[in-house]
Amino acid sequence: MRRADFLRLAAGGATLAMAGAAGPLHAQGAAPPAPDGPTKPQTMPMLTRPIPASGEALPVIGLGTWQGFDAAPGSAEYRRLPAVLQALFDAGGSVIDSSPMYGRAEAVAGELLAAANSRNKAFVATKVWTRGRAEGLRQMNDSLRLLQTEWIELMQIHNLVDWRTQLATLRDWKAAGRIRYLGITHYTPVAYGELEAVMRTERFDFVQVNYSLDERDAGQRILPLAAERGMAVLINRPFGGGGLLQRLRDRPLPPWAGEVGATSWAQLLLKFVLSQPAVTCAIPGTSRPEHMADNARAATGRIPDAAFWRRHAEWFGV
Repeated sequence: MRRADFLRLAAGGATLAMAGAAGPLHAQGAAPPAPDGPTKPQTMPMLTRPIPASGEALPVIGLGTWQGFDAAPGSAEYRRLPAVLQALFDAGGSVIDSSPMYGRAEAVAGELLAAANSRNKAFVATKVWTRGRAEGLRQMNDSLRLLQTEWIELMQIHNLVDWRTQLATLRDWKAAGRIRYLGITHYTPVAYGELEAVMRTERFDFVQVNYSLDERDAGQRILPLAAERGMAVLINRPFGGGGLLQRLRDRPLPPWAGEVGATSWAQLLLKFVLSQPAVTCAIPGTSRPEHMADNARAATGRIPDAAFWRRHAEWFGV
């Protein structure tokens, strides 16, 4: 990580903050869980940010289902997942992001939401990931069937695949009330040029992209462009795909983490992501309820500003 890049990132965040890019933070929902378990509430509620297209308040920490929800019924992994969703809802969160390319994840999420009668607590996001109008319609209808719902809050064109064709269908579905918001996604900087071009020429409610302490490219152009174009932002890979947490987990937290109420590396890294005011919600993936509860605590207390990260840039070796 180069110092110049880090400081440029911080300066960009300050510029967006002064412009009011993502709007104010609000409190919402039930209190998050305390450190000793997912059922004991904290005193501070989860923060929210508005969806620019509607003003609807969205909790800033959600749940990604890649890998973690691709679980076989009856397995130990599957049996943990109801508590993961409960930890999300107990914390005041709502966003559950999935995709047809995530194996059984859509089906598992649908089964668990139906079993717990908690569909009304969830902001369900999934994706269309195929070519051609007919295949797109088939896949999107399959997603509704697997998720056991008649409509979906957010349908996204996954990784820009055949985006022109699928965007027309998404617009039809939105007009018919089958989806509330439409979006587009990617997870690699190689695609940012095309993603930026699409964002400039078409109107989307959401863009989903990767962003983390060690994958900061989106902070240069994609996040500012989303703010300029009035698009909500979902962040995938907020831990750098998991490798960043693995590298840090055996290191003690820096003493200044307490200044922002962070008691774990996951919380600190998520607070870094949320420092970007264009970010609406981060969606770290997990299959463990204690990790979901820990992630959610990043959305309580103080979210650092750009000056905070500038003060501590040397600690990260930049």
